[in-house]
Amino acid sequence: MSSWQEIEKEVPEFAARARALFDRHRHKTMATLRRDGSPRISGTELEFRDGEVWLGSMGGALKARDLRRDPRVAVHSGSDDPDDADPGSWSGDVKFAGRALEVEDPASKEHLPGEGSHLFRVDVAELVITRVDAGGQFLVVEMWHEGRGLSEVRRK
Repeated sequence: MSSWQEIEKEVPEFAARARALFDRHRHKTMATLRRDGSPRISGTELEFRDGEVWLGSMGGALKARDLRRDPRVAVHSGSDDPDDADPGSWSGDVKFAGRALEVEDPASKEHLPGEGSHLFRVDVAELVITRVDAGGQFLVVEMWHEGRGLSEVRRK
């Protein structure tokens, strides 16, 4: 698993575009695993700070319980609606998958609202940007995977 800083060093332009897409919308969608293994979708916010990706949660929230039990997580950005007349102008969207590790250090958590809030640092294993090419002909999926680097798939 990689820190955000490691991804920025390996693929700086790709990481910058991914972060810009994440920063376009305050709220993200996060997937965790329930106790029975079924998926749970939750709204969340994330922060890029000190070369890491951080997720916070209110104390006792189900998504925090999920992550404490099984740290596997996926986060998807919000997305603007594409312009049907000009699909290539769509800004695209971004998602990552990895592991969220709880941080107990009080100094790291002091900026979180509420008593008993949870803070997780995310190690990223996969980062994906999906967009439409400038001509509006192809869906372009750019993928970075830890240990495999950057690749691209175009679909018509």
